[in-house]
Amino acid sequence: MAGGKRDFVQAGFDPIVIIRFAMRRPCFFHEEVPIMATTRIISMHMNRGKTVAQCLTDRTDYAKNSEKTKDGELISAYACDVKTVDAEFLLAKRQYHTITGRTHKSDVIAYQIRQSFKPGEVSPEDANRLGYKLAMRFLKGKHAFIVATHCDKQHIHNHIIFNSTTLDCHGKFRDFLGSGKAVARLSDLVCMEHHLSVIENPRMGNHSYSKWLGAKTKPSHRELLRAAIDGALAKKPVNFEAFLKLMTDAGYTVKRGAHITFRAAGQKQGIRLRSLGEGYSEDVLRAVIAGEAEHKPRKKYAPAAKKESSLLIDIEAKIRAGKGVGYQHWAKKFNLKQMAQTLSYLQEHGLIDYQELAQKAASAKVRSNELSASIRATEKRLAEIAALKKHIIHYSNTREVYVAYRKAGYSRKFFSEHESEILLHRTAKKTFDELDVKKLPTVKNLDQEYAALLSEKKAAYEEFRIAHEKMKELMIHKANVDNIFSDHKTKDILLER
Repeated sequence: MAGGKRDFVQAGFDPIVIIRFAMRRPCFFHEEVPIMATTRIISMHMNRGKTVAQCLTDRTDYAKNSEKTKDGELISAYACDVKTVDAEFLLAKRQYHTITGRTHKSDVIAYQIRQSFKPGEVSPEDANRLGYKLAMRFLKGKHAFIVATHCDKQHIHNHIIFNSTTLDCHGKFRDFLGSGKAVARLSDLVCMEHHLSVIENPRMGNHSYSKWLGAKTKPSHRELLRAAIDGALAKKPVNFEAFLKLMTDAGYTVKRGAHITFRAAGQKQGIRLRSLGEGYSEDVLRAVIAGEAEHKPRKKYAPAAKKESSLLIDIEAKIRAGKGVGYQHWAKKFNLKQMAQTLSYLQEHGLIDYQELAQKAASAKVRSNELSASIRATEKRLAEIAALKKHIIHYSNTREVYVAYRKAGYSRKFFSEHESEILLHRTAKKTFDELDVKKLPTVKNLDQEYAALLSEKKAAYEEFRIAHEKMKELMIHKANVDNIFSDHKTKDILLER
């Protein structure tokens, strides 16, 4: 035995024997407890009787509360200054209106991601770093944001407030269907990368997400039209006119012109054949009706689900926790499948020696951590560049206003009329003084460096994703092997067989 284990295949342990043994004896592993962060995304609307500036100040001031954030130590920011975040958000909205000429109809002024942690899971400092990483991945560096970690309650939680206006002031954030699910998945990914547990089988309301979506979603007008066309073609119309007659009988109004358009009862706009995708254009349908082509109904793409490796369940612990006989039967079958999958993986990759398996798992973990550290360093520099660029632009755009303010003898009236511009100018000047930069880089040079780093980060992240998946697989299969041979009783029974 090397370290209490040996080459379990060469020792004569038959995989079938191990699998059979698992059916009558539970395996020994503590299942991960579902205790990781919960998330939600919240639209922040204007309050009645208040201006946009007042609402932004109220919301950001609450998040930045010094009593909740250790005197501001638990606040981080991207592409904005924590002290003037409300003024910067407001200025971006004004620039958006000036550049685009559009007035946003919605009263949403900003968005907030709430990320809550179970007591004892992470420190306040780590929680803030996790929140910052989550915001960077979700917003892709296109929106300014602050992350304020509150530790005044028993559960540590993050308030991630980001501007609805993009950094280039040309667009707005669109809260899409399923954005909350996307945030939850990214949060889980960030947590797993830092070796933290995640929630198993997350649910939305009273239903799981898949059931909720299945109950709420309806076929689109295009899907219904394709189905009607498939049905009409199945009746073998003699010509195209007969086909159109069948479509009319099915409840569609046919409009002829440069393009044939179909519209169902209650449908606001018609749908052109050419917009239905491959196999549904007028030319193709005419060829099908004439017998020159075969019609192939469009099917929704459903990628095959990848079988993910899982850790073995500690059935005995679950039974002590109150699980019944039904759960015990299910868990035994589950463990059986996972052990068979582990043995298949080890044989497929030639990892029949335990020491080699342990070495490869350790090496994969080191490589994954190295790539993760490299990505974090790149992200830090990207944030620095974005912040410096923002201050340079603010300094340039507000210089004339500040000169006029100085000539006005620092008038209070002038300050109240141009408060956001003056604060931005002062913040930019203070930042330059702290950096002790004698000659500021040009925005063009910063853009070039940013683009190069962003390209490097994308390439590194793809490599990290592959390395992390490899590490996760190796660690799971190693843990399963450890638990198959977790005590001498197991070893003795197998040797007797």
